[in-house]
Amino acid sequence: MALMQSASRAEAGQQRRTGALADAAGWYERLTKAYAEPQRHYHNQQHIAECLAEFDGARHLTQQPAAVELALWFHDAVYDPQAGDNEEQSAAMARNCLETGGPSRLAATVSDLVMATKSHSSEAGPDAALMVDVDLSILGQGEQRFAEYEAQIREEYHSVPKLIFNSKRAEILERFLARSRIYTTDFFATKYEQQARRNLEGSIRQLKRIW
Repeated sequence: MALMQSASRAEAGQQRRTGALADAAGWYERLTKAYAEPQRHYHNQQHIAECLAEFDGARHLTQQPAAVELALWFHDAVYDPQAGDNEEQSAAMARNCLETGGPSRLAATVSDLVMATKSHSSEAGPDAALMVDVDLSILGQGEQRFAEYEAQIREEYHSVPKLIFNSKRAEILERFLARSRIYTTDFFATKYEQQARRNLEGSIRQLKRIW
């Protein structure tokens, strides 16, 4: 199981056994069930698999690869489209998993990395920057996958009237487009920056056309 492998790599860098290893199989089942919840159309198992695949290509750039990998597993563990504290709850779940034997540096690091995905800020350090870039890698995918992603997001907010959704969604995408760089790391900027900007520009035009 990938989660068990993640926890094992974390253990290799620790002096004592972590809670994640104590019940890795149980946590794997809990997380896979969470990511299969019916309200999820984008923030699901596909998203985690895509994030982990992106991370595999950038693992060598991290200072604490095991912590980043665990954070990717947990970063959307709690997801309610109507809630404003999903990241906080996901971070708390990660700490609950990793602090079975008491507070640990690994648990704190993983929690901080999960929280970096709330604001998509890289200010917490280079691993947070890479974590955020992995999470945003969907913006730079090919046109077909990006269109699927946009449709998945719309489905998660299907209860929101179209005019309101389009206006708010355009605002979110415009904030990313207004950045001097969407991706903080050179690795992801080189890989996805240009395509991400094309995708965002096209989506914003479409959203505003329907207002």
